[in-house]
Amino acid sequence: MPFSFYKTKRLRFIFLVYWFLLSYIIAALVFWFIALNQQNQQMAALELSQLRTDDPQYNSQLKKITNIKKRKTTQYLGEGSIFLLLILSGAVFIYRAVKRQLKSGQQQQNFMMAVTHELKTPIAITKLNLETLQKRKLAESQQQRLIQNTIQEANRLNALCNNMLLASQIEAGGHSITKEEINLTDLLNDCVNDFIMRYPQRVFNKELGDEIYMNGDMLMLQMAVNNLIDNAIKYSPKESVITIILHRQDNRIILTVKDEGKGIDTAEKKKVFDKFYRIGNKATKGAKGTGLGLYLTKKIAAQHHATIFVTDNTPTGSNFTIVFS
Repeated sequence: MPFSFYKTKRLRFIFLVYWFLLSYIIAALVFWFIALNQQNQQMAALELSQLRTDDPQYNSQLKKITNIKKRKTTQYLGEGSIFLLLILSGAVFIYRAVKRQLKSGQQQQNFMMAVTHELKTPIAITKLNLETLQKRKLAESQQQRLIQNTIQEANRLNALCNNMLLASQIEAGGHSITKEEINLTDLLNDCVNDFIMRYPQRVFNKELGDEIYMNGDMLMLQMAVNNLIDNAIKYSPKESVITIILHRQDNRIILTVKDEGKGIDTAEKKKVFDKFYRIGNKATKGAKGTGLGLYLTKKIAAQHHATIFVTDNTPTGSNFTIVFS
């Protein structure tokens, strides 16, 4: 029996037991309320049967017994309602917590599978290239192509390690940024030129404003820009154009990375910035990635008091925009 099937069956059994016990507790609570209320009515009826109508205190005793009966009924109803509310609140809290934990566990499992793939591929390519250079005498152009390819894979490994390290630091609350005056135009120009060298077959269009400065952490902003461009490369056709736009509007600095891929559904637009999240379609599953890039980019934007969002490109694709206030 496959493990995934066994795991699903086991979880279904656990949730079945959970809802059964919850139903049993609620049913028991209702039963005891009914039983106590019936006992209260019987005691009141017994006391009323013992009253004498010719007793001068008959009316006052009747009123007293009736008030006690109503007070106990109200007490049972109030206590039962409070217990029922606490039980239901606790049940909902536990259910949501378990559901979140299961979702997080599934996301982490998917992340580990993606990381394993992301690590094995560049390591295998680098090893093959180095073995080829070691064992064979190649022409200078072939050697340079293999070296360039090896450097590209090493950069992939470096970016992956940086993303994983930064994600761990952010989760642990031990990450802080160092702000300095940065020429954002030069930073973006350097990032795009690096991608042009790494992906000579891709088409990049730069629309960068002249000498735009801001205060920020250079390494973090560089990582955010690289993540956005890398994301555009992953999810757009090789022959399409990737456009990087930087301009100043009033007192805001706006950075946009446009791709011409399949785009993102409206329901997915907010989820793409969640940790480990990857869009659930065939195109995404076949693409490289760990689900950390956009999550970290959003965190970096927040650290710089900026907002990030995604809109539809025209006629197809996505626009990822960071607005620095």
